[in-house]
Amino acid sequence: MKLLIFFIITGAAIWAFKVFAAARRHQKRQLLLSAPFPPEWSAILKDNLPPYRKFPPVLQQQLQDYIRIFIGEKSFEGCGGLSLTDEIKVTIAAQACMLLLNRSCGCYPKLYSVLVYPSTYVVGARPSLDIQPSGTSVRLGESWHHGAVVLAWDSVKKGAVNFRDGHNVAMHEFAHQLDQEDGRADGAPVLETRSAYSAWSQVFSKEYARLRHKTSKGQKSVMDRYGATDPAEFFAVATETFFEKPAQLQNKHPELYHELQGFYKVNPIDWDR
Repeated sequence: MKLLIFFIITGAAIWAFKVFAAARRHQKRQLLLSAPFPPEWSAILKDNLPPYRKFPPVLQQQLQDYIRIFIGEKSFEGCGGLSLTDEIKVTIAAQACMLLLNRSCGCYPKLYSVLVYPSTYVVGARPSLDIQPSGTSVRLGESWHHGAVVLAWDSVKKGAVNFRDGHNVAMHEFAHQLDQEDGRADGAPVLETRSAYSAWSQVFSKEYARLRHKTSKGQKSVMDRYGATDPAEFFAVATETFFEKPAQLQNKHPELYHELQGFYKVNPIDWDR
């Protein structure tokens, strides 16, 4: 009986804490959204994110709201001597939040930090005495399971300004964050209904196998060959392509485009006209 009472009390305490935390988060967000969107931030969006100019007013407002929440809730840290600026924060937040438009979702609830390097960075073992580092690799970005995204600023800005080349490191890494929200990086993010997973699995499995086959044969695809690495990378690459080369993706891979459009709730072709 005492054990039962303990669990009841503990459960009630946890529930009360969650309610309190949700209320505090809502209050903080209302405060963030009560201030006007800074005009200098609008100028950054117009200069660094070409699709923003073609957004209907409702999407522009949504993006502005998400950007304020993202910057207000996430910690940005400059690495490798980089001094953070509003341009860096707004450009990164804008691309991350484009993946959230029209969707009923949190603003990356498991993400706490965004680490930004000035350019490509090296990860791997550190050298010790006369021992050289092994297993090192040069990266443009990465997404961690435990609440962080790492990005190279020069690649982020290039991907934003040149929005039709099919490569966008920020969207790629934040797509990984969406994929990881259920605790697994498997190319299947949290979908609206359980029944949606069947069609998603069928289409993505087929398209992933198709890209792997083309890559093994040295054939080109509208999607980057890096998507053939594993299902998680395929989802991230498909996301980049969906937003940056929507017409080509719809033409070459209509079923994949349909699934991504159903998930992201936007039609980027409208911004490409």
